[in-house]
Amino acid sequence: MKLITRIQDLPPELAASVSPEESAFIETLTAKGILPFAVTPFYAQRAAELNAELMTNLQAKRDAERDTKRDAKRDAELGVEPAANLPVGSAQPNQDRVNVIRRQFFPSPEEAHILPYELEDPLGEARYRVAPRLVHQYRDRVLLLANGTCAGYCRHCFRRSWTSTLQGFITEAELVPVKSYLAAHPEVREVLVSGGDPLMGTDERLALLFKSLREARPGILLRIGSRMPVMAPERITPDLAALFREWRPLRLILHINHGLELAPEVRAAILRLIDAGVPVHTQTVLLRGVNDRADTLAELFRELLYLGATPYYLFQGDLAPGTSHFRVPLEQSLEIYQELTQLISGLGLPAFAVDLPGGGGKVHLHPRCIEGEETDASGQVWYLLRSRDNILWRYPKEA
Repeated sequence: MKLITRIQDLPPELAASVSPEESAFIETLTAKGILPFAVTPFYAQRAAELNAELMTNLQAKRDAERDTKRDAKRDAELGVEPAANLPVGSAQPNQDRVNVIRRQFFPSPEEAHILPYELEDPLGEARYRVAPRLVHQYRDRVLLLANGTCAGYCRHCFRRSWTSTLQGFITEAELVPVKSYLAAHPEVREVLVSGGDPLMGTDERLALLFKSLREARPGILLRIGSRMPVMAPERITPDLAALFREWRPLRLILHINHGLELAPEVRAAILRLIDAGVPVHTQTVLLRGVNDRADTLAELFRELLYLGATPYYLFQGDLAPGTSHFRVPLEQSLEIYQELTQLISGLGLPAFAVDLPGGGGKVHLHPRCIEGEETDASGQVWYLLRSRDNILWRYPKEA
């Protein structure tokens, strides 16, 4: 799949929006041998369209402000009392002026700010790795890193260190220890096929992968994690949907963060999967400046529910390096989720969770989940959260 990795290959209106600071940061990344960004033409075009819409709206607001000031001056000259004392634009949240598509894939100089507690492996997957491509953290399920590339380089991704290596699709040789492990561990009932994005592989490669996994463990549940329907909906062909149907029990977990990602083509791709009898669930990451409002999340989850997809998880941001500008402070996140529970029914309400940094595992978040605080020698304050195995783990208190 062809990806855009250079500013000059972006849609012209989007390329023109790149600031000198962003351009300099990209040059710094490139000089270090780091892929600065990667995005599909489809997702880049969505960002360009939204950028044009935002610029139009911004100009309209400027025109309205100019007219309001002119009218206020005229009223003052005539001695007329103003109709309201609110400042112009006070009801317009800043988020409405942010390109939430662009923000998710385009690098920001803010990424250079790496906090001491941000980790290359924020989920601590390395401690549970039982084969080069296999992670066994939870008793009844394993994670298979089936592919090392994605259809886009999400700036908030907790697996950035893995995807930046650009490792390809899992080989037959790499599958050998995976099959042996599955055969030897009957307690494992599910395989989460992730990466990277497994759907970067061809239908043929996916079929061979599914066949190998089922040879090792007949009937094991396959969970496919992907962002492909959002990034490149053309990949979701009738043949791919039929392939998924053939290898049931299989469920698809889609990563979708904002309602503006649900373009007509994306909706059609999701419906194609559902119409083929493939259960579709979604997960969302709570991101500052993208979806950190309860009404924004409620709109997304309602739309997914109407399409027939099940909102599955809403995640608190992980401690990946250079992502603090995306993370919502935990107490604010809990307030957003509490408000969300008042806006949407249980059918569309995902579980709110965080992966405890360093390998503590996934825990659900709720108003009473913070069991205390402690301060380390550097002055950093930590929340204390209890893991599933009844151990207290730390998560940073951020501003």
